[in-house]
Amino acid sequence: MQFPKTMVLGATGRIGMILRKSWDPQAISWQTRKPQAGAGWVVLDPLTDPESLKRAADGCEAILCLAGVVPGRSGAGQSGAGKPGAIADNIALAEAALRVAAPGARVLLASSAAVYGATPGLLREDHPPVPLSEYGRAKAVMERRGAELGAARGVAVTALRIGNVAGVDAILGGWAPGFRLDQFADGRTPRRSYIGVQTLARVLRDLIIAPDLPGILNVAAPGAIEMGALLKAADLDWTPRPAPDTAIAKVELCTGRLARFIRFDADDSSAAAMVAQWRKAGSDKGQTA
Repeated sequence: MQFPKTMVLGATGRIGMILRKSWDPQAISWQTRKPQAGAGWVVLDPLTDPESLKRAADGCEAILCLAGVVPGRSGAGQSGAGKPGAIADNIALAEAALRVAAPGARVLLASSAAVYGATPGLLREDHPPVPLSEYGRAKAVMERRGAELGAARGVAVTALRIGNVAGVDAILGGWAPGFRLDQFADGRTPRRSYIGVQTLARVLRDLIIAPDLPGILNVAAPGAIEMGALLKAADLDWTPRPAPDTAIAKVELCTGRLARFIRFDADDSSAAAMVAQWRKAGSDKGQTA
């Protein structure tokens, strides 16, 4: 199947730059606010220049909206959203993408596992959102507004609840000498749903062309990985600290719905393979280029 004409919003963020390394950069329109080296860049601010955004989206069959504001990061450097912005910009950016998408097009919105909050057990897409953080609440509103706008405009919308991306996270990506990590009474470290950077690029590519996506999809490799196992696989030292009573031992996204569209193998869920992907992407010092 021929890859559809696609635009990526927020392409200078860390996930966007991973995709440029894995996809053909000349086949995609990559939105940025500032001129960049290389092919395919479209320079505009989605929030302040809607007319340019509309022109850039003309003829696009798919829009992948990665643009957003992440807590603790500069909106200018990480989100592609403009100046360091309010968390509510996550909603405005998704709405901007939906308003320029043509009827019949597909929009994929980067959401987050943060919408689940402290929901216990295996987290399925049909669980009602109970976000605890401002960021999670904004993403939950973004999902709802995206679905409403998509239905009103005849645009297929899928919110992607993306788990931890190995290397674009607080563990591998945030490691520094003297790193401390929670450890529970049973000796285990927190377990979380993860996905490797190259696996994520493959999954997003395949979802863009997959038919009949549902409105919400968890995006992660099957299973849950101990954070300590990731650091061990990366040969990064860490010091255990007693996990506080508020610490959550396991957060695992159900990937059964995703498996209808994506085939995974055992390596996709391996800590060693995820670390290898991270390093291959040029991130052996804890940052993704």
